[in-house]
Amino acid sequence: MTLLRRRIDVVPSHHITASSSLFISPKSKSTATTPTYTAELLSKRNFIRTVLMASVAPASFVKEVLPPVLTSSSPPPSIFDGTTRLYVAYICPYAQRTWIARNYKGLQDKIKLVAIDLGDRPTWYKEKVYPENKVPSLEHNNGVKGESLDLIKYIDTHFEGASLFPEDPAKQAFAEELLAYSDSFVKAIFSSLLAKGEDISADAVAALNKLEESLSKFEDGPFFLGRDFSLVDIAYAPFVERFQIFLSDLKKYDITDGKPKLTTWIEELNKIDAYTATKLDPQVLLAYTKKRFGLA
Repeated sequence: MTLLRRRIDVVPSHHITASSSLFISPKSKSTATTPTYTAELLSKRNFIRTVLMASVAPASFVKEVLPPVLTSSSPPPSIFDGTTRLYVAYICPYAQRTWIARNYKGLQDKIKLVAIDLGDRPTWYKEKVYPENKVPSLEHNNGVKGESLDLIKYIDTHFEGASLFPEDPAKQAFAEELLAYSDSFVKAIFSSLLAKGEDISADAVAALNKLEESLSKFEDGPFFLGRDFSLVDIAYAPFVERFQIFLSDLKKYDITDGKPKLTTWIEELNKIDAYTATKLDPQVLLAYTKKRFGLA
């Protein structure tokens, strides 16, 4: 069987402003109340589909013009009309996780992006779409789901495209461990970022060392689970991207210093169109972070 994939490149058509939300204070409850992904994977996919998805190459991109950011003056889309919609803020790392997963699985034609300005958000978003009033959220099958880690798992199990979860039991277990740890990683680095002074905290150093150690577990490739890009890489990529920028500027700290595995991982990430298509100008991220949190 020959499986053909199109190549897609994303071309932003708008200017991202600092009025969008960059960072929701890390209080994610993504993995606290949901069953393990391993169980969901096994229950949602039959044997034939699992084998096929494991053999499908990742989709890249057709040129995609990103939709404009919707504000309080913007009318709502035709909600619950059968269209699958992914509600994001372009500047939010949690939303970026789901955006990457959508892109990597080649779902640009199946899942429509809807960009929300969290600094001037439409009232209809909370009233009609997602009462939590956060991004990301996914409108699918006449319902709306939220929480970024839950959503990247949901997108992987409920839509066609390259699988983002391994079949190997050892890698499955390690994936669950790292996904569960991701909130602790974000909190450790973010707390150090907000602390006064130029020194990075011991907790932040330990968190970065854990990434280096984790990237060393499987020797068959540069990603957290070895050869294949996975949900684990998607979970960490938006935050490592930001922390590398922020810690370099605010703490004069290079997160890759003495960390060859992390260095290679970042280099390999930046070869993946599904990820790079979601990145913003580092100066936009930095300027907004400084403004929002009053950082010098």
